[in-house]
Amino acid sequence: MTMRNAATLIAFGLLAVMSASPALAYKVYVSNEKGNSVSVLDSNSMEVVKTIKVGQRPRGITVSKDGKFLYVCASDDDTIEIIDTATDEIVGTLPSGPDPELFVLSPDGKRLYVANEDDNLVTVLDLEKRSVITEIPVGVEPEGMGVSPDGKTVVNTSETTNMAHFIDVGTHEITNNVLVDARPRFAEFKQDGSEVWVTAEIGGTISVIDTKTHQIKKKIGFEIPGLAKEAIQPVGVRITKDGKKAFVALGPANRVAEIDGDTYEVKRYILVGQRVWQLAFTPDEKYVIATNGNSNDVTFIDVQSGEPVKSTTVGELPWGVVVQPQ
Repeated sequence: MTMRNAATLIAFGLLAVMSASPALAYKVYVSNEKGNSVSVLDSNSMEVVKTIKVGQRPRGITVSKDGKFLYVCASDDDTIEIIDTATDEIVGTLPSGPDPELFVLSPDGKRLYVANEDDNLVTVLDLEKRSVITEIPVGVEPEGMGVSPDGKTVVNTSETTNMAHFIDVGTHEITNNVLVDARPRFAEFKQDGSEVWVTAEIGGTISVIDTKTHQIKKKIGFEIPGLAKEAIQPVGVRITKDGKKAFVALGPANRVAEIDGDTYEVKRYILVGQRVWQLAFTPDEKYVIATNGNSNDVTFIDVQSGEPVKSTTVGELPWGVVVQPQ
């Protein structure tokens, strides 16, 4: 055998080993609102590998940019718990303000913007110092939090005021209030920063807001044969990095809607578990994961095909979900 042939065989052998190796698994974290726990799942097996006991009524959940820390809103404890993702142990808390429900991390990973539902405030936290920078008065029952890709604007939605509040990050002042439909629950920016999508749970719509003019450029509605309008309640929404697809959790409709990000057309309704609440992509955007509160499970959906792949039982009343970056 010549040296060239030997080298070729070795190269083919390495390629075969690499192609046979399974894709790297991501850790998926799910907050269980009634179970006072966080379920940890392996994205390859789609099974629970660990359960972490946390504070009372965990809801909002996110992970640091480097993936080292998990942040969980322990709403009834009026705090945010910090979990080390290497050990899955609680290593500290943050002064969240009263009743933290949902939050968003700044693009640089240095600040956390927290909706305090009971006191009509957005609390801004410095993560390095673990201290409060300021509190911003907003509308009644704030919940949804979104941050622009450039980090300059935060949008908060107030459920009772029915508004999306645009907040300047530099001044911490509200620059505009946009009236949307009843009970807005979530705000999600497109990665190019051109739009922010705001879901209205009772209104049954999504308002697509132009971030330059702050005008609503499109309202997206939903119709599912056999279901009453009031059963279709959009809550969580996630948009792919390229802006081509959006997935929307439709609450007691037990479905996730897939929407064309350019035409705003609803492409399909994906049947999942009961009372689907929040969503998260895996970092490779192979799957979008839905939390189904009343059936106590999560559903992995194939992003390309729009088909549900597997549903897995987690804790009691799963609410939020986030996936650790590699």
